[in-house]
Amino acid sequence: MAHPVQTEAEVVESAPAGAYRRLVLRAPEAARRVRPGHFATLAVGGGTSSMLLRRAFSIHRADVEAGTIELVVAEHGPGTRELVRSRVGDRLSLIAPLGTPFPLPEGPVSALLVAGGYGSAPLFPLAEEIKRRGGQVGFILGAATEARLFGVEAARALTQDVLVVTEDGSAGLTGLVTEPLAQAIKAIDATVVHACGPMPMLRAVTGIAEELGTRCWTAVEESMACGVGICMTCVLPVVGEDGVSRFVRSCTDGPVFDGAKVRWADLGTVPADLEGAAAMGVRG
Repeated sequence: MAHPVQTEAEVVESAPAGAYRRLVLRAPEAARRVRPGHFATLAVGGGTSSMLLRRAFSIHRADVEAGTIELVVAEHGPGTRELVRSRVGDRLSLIAPLGTPFPLPEGPVSALLVAGGYGSAPLFPLAEEIKRRGGQVGFILGAATEARLFGVEAARALTQDVLVVTEDGSAGLTGLVTEPLAQAIKAIDATVVHACGPMPMLRAVTGIAEELGTRCWTAVEESMACGVGICMTCVLPVVGEDGVSRFVRSCTDGPVFDGAKVRWADLGTVPADLEGAAAMGVRG
């Protein structure tokens, strides 16, 4: 469970990273609390802005000694456009760390880390922690084009087992990350898969991992309005430890879930067997 702090974080570095922007923010108290898989939210536009909602980003890295947090930002609209134009010395309202991080193994494991685009951002500190505990890692990094890949060289610095896949063939293999997935799991004898990226990708990765009997942890990309569990806009149906399906919040119960527990086929719906569905007027 995260213990977030809200602070005015100073931008100490802003640099391009392929198609993305890497922001380094000074936030010492937050940096001390970050674990791989946590995320952060940033306010945009200042106190008088019409852009009321914060923007959520996976935390790429936290440097406790420097007291900094690194985020990777993709420009999608007016809010993120403003963030990518941040300059050194600017101050941004930050809440971090948020969410439930990736579970860490107690001992050595063989882990395959799979990502689409800048979804790879939180996977590198996770890989470092797995290796620190005596394990080994492999990566499959995919994107639509070479420019939209993130962290390929960082992955290669951690392991020789790196597969790059682009939909247009501009780098590595041509296709989707799911196409070499089964072979990659077998190649490194992976006992666990960690994945982050678009929801259709996570659904497919989970399905392949399940077929091979491999545990799969997924960091979901669900739209969040508040990021702190109040607004209930980021709910998705998940099977609980008691076997009962419930809506849970991606921002607090996630963003990391056991992929086998997420009801991927029912995203965007209210399943009739969901706890509380009857109260919502849903009939089977």
